[in-house]
Amino acid sequence: MSSSESPVSTSHFFAQLSRMKLIYRWPLMRNIQKENISEHSLQVAMVAHALALISNRKFGTQLDAAHIALMAMFHDATEIITGDLPTPVKYQNNAIATEYKKIEKLAEKQLLSLLPDEFIDDYRFLLDSEYQDAEEAKVVKAADTLCAYIKCLEEIAAGNKEFVLAKRRLEIMLEERMTPAVQYFIDVFIPSFSLTLDEMSSAAT
Repeated sequence: MSSSESPVSTSHFFAQLSRMKLIYRWPLMRNIQKENISEHSLQVAMVAHALALISNRKFGTQLDAAHIALMAMFHDATEIITGDLPTPVKYQNNAIATEYKKIEKLAEKQLLSLLPDEFIDDYRFLLDSEYQDAEEAKVVKAADTLCAYIKCLEEIAAGNKEFVLAKRRLEIMLEERMTPAVQYFIDVFIPSFSLTLDEMSSAAT
């Protein structure tokens, strides 16, 4: 570093994000395969990217699929601060839901504050829900719901009845968030998640 350069301050931002792998989802449920929010976020990013592409190619929209995938990668990042509050608790009543939204907002701001000042605006659209495009956020939310539904299908296919009621609840949520792209994804990609590897392999031959 030359003498004209100012000293660089340490940022805890990425060290904090790396702890996503320590936060497990479905904490009130018996899981055959545990799932952390880092794994979940990657899957949501893949599905959100696909939903945007499907919407563009099949239904004439002009969504930014790459940006939506990035939003999805960070959609649960605040849970390194808040933890994963189970959905039945989070939405048990309006008072709890409202207060939890306030906690999430504080966590968004806390995460952003960990960044060097010159990068805050770059990450604001990924971490601060107030700055996110409403249509793009809907795609991420739909992908998040689809991935939770997929988790239920996988657990049930493995013989875990713990997820039967969760599956029904998520089917209702998917109906509420249904779009042509979501329906296309359900019709084309979802059936395979109830198959074994051998069944998928034999179907491909």
